[in-house]
Amino acid sequence: MADNFLAALILAGGRSSRMGRDKALIPVAGVPLLRRVVEAAGSCSQQVYVLTPWPERYQAVGASYNLLMETNPGQGPMVALATGLSQIDCLWLLLLACDLPQLQPDILRGWKEQLTVVPPSHLAMIPRHGSRWEPLCGFYRHQALESLQEFMATGERSLQRWLDQVPVTPISVVTVESQMLLNCNTPEDLRAIASEGTSADL
Repeated sequence: MADNFLAALILAGGRSSRMGRDKALIPVAGVPLLRRVVEAAGSCSQQVYVLTPWPERYQAVGASYNLLMETNPGQGPMVALATGLSQIDCLWLLLLACDLPQLQPDILRGWKEQLTVVPPSHLAMIPRHGSRWEPLCGFYRHQALESLQEFMATGERSLQRWLDQVPVTPISVVTVESQMLLNCNTPEDLRAIASEGTSADL
């Protein structure tokens, strides 16, 4: 695969209002969430980027990544994805939320291998769980940028609705993957993860 075949973009610009503190910095098994996600992303790409309006917050995270400054925060993940696709030189972009404590590098690498057989007309390869996509742990072709921009020009900001309208290769999700896709929005989510054996510092 070419060096620019896959890059990863981690979103760390949310307000964490339901959590009450910055999710990216919450330690899970002693490791900040952002660092866990950066390291998982780094297992399948040497190009790992973090998009955030607060770079100074994460200087002590202790992981190696490239910084992309989010100049207009609060616009949602679709705008963030378009920002990444417009600034990162890659064929595919792996989009990840910063609050996925159970990411499994071996599963991400397996999904990466599937990208080589995605039909050229398909703009994304995304896990699908029931009737909903999991867009914040998915792969987007660089050519998706034009379609995203056209969609946003109509006032839309929903990745779910965009994915329903464009050609997408779905990733089937079984129990292991569904656990991996659980994110942490509230203290209750953290307690649930701790009860499953991954200790979170509450």
